Amino acid sequence: MLNEDFNIDQFKKSWQEQPVSDVYNTSEIEGMLNKKSTNYVKYIFWISLAEFLFFAIVGICTIFSTQRSKSFTNILEKLGVQMNDDVEMNFEHLYFALKVFSLLITAIFVFLFYRNYLKIKVECNLKNFILQIIKFKRTVNLFIFTNIGLLIVFSGIITYFIMNVLQAQNIHLNQATLIGFITGIVISIGLGVLMIWLYYRIVYGIIMSRLSRNLEQLQKIEQEQ
Repeated sequence: MLNEDFNIDQFKKSWQEQPVSDVYNTSEIEGMLNKKSTNYVKYIFWISLAEFLFFAIVGICTIFSTQRSKSFTNILEKLGVQMNDDVEMNFEHLYFALKVFSLLITAIFVFLFYRNYLKIKVECNLKNFILQIIKFKRTVNLFIFTNIGLLIVFSGIITYFIMNVLQAQNIHLNQATLIGFITGIVISIGLGVLMIWLYYRIVYGIIMSRLSRNLEQLQKIEQEQ
């Protein structure tokens, strides 16, 4: 198995210092790099699948929990909103729709990761293999930015919902309360984006950095052929 810091130039140099019987040919190096790259893609798929299952389970559990509604109710009551069945029901429907949409997006990316893995696994042509790896990396980046985008969009939708409730009940926030409300939203979104970014940088970033190193070595081999 190759070392994670594998460098093809150093490896080739070491060949010249070894007996002929110990020297690996280019096709063997390519095969080892292809195998490791395929494994990294598989790891990404399994991680994304685990995320989907985790959030699906959490989503199902929250359906039977009243804690979320209480938290949202507390926010509205602090803004002076008179809680009623319509407000609570509309929020429940909105939250459910956002949760289903989020899971649907994640499921789509899980499918894309799996499809990319199958294509990479059976690809024998080096040039096409490299193109598939590059395409996979772009899909991963799109997945990360989509999750960040969903957080921002969902926060905007919930904020819009709250403002509509305030308007429907003819509630006018004073300047201090309005500034505090907006500041709280901005800070919450900022912390949420930071947490998502750090999570993907740690969990996906380690695997993607190793995949990128393999890709560089494969591109060198392709250029020399």
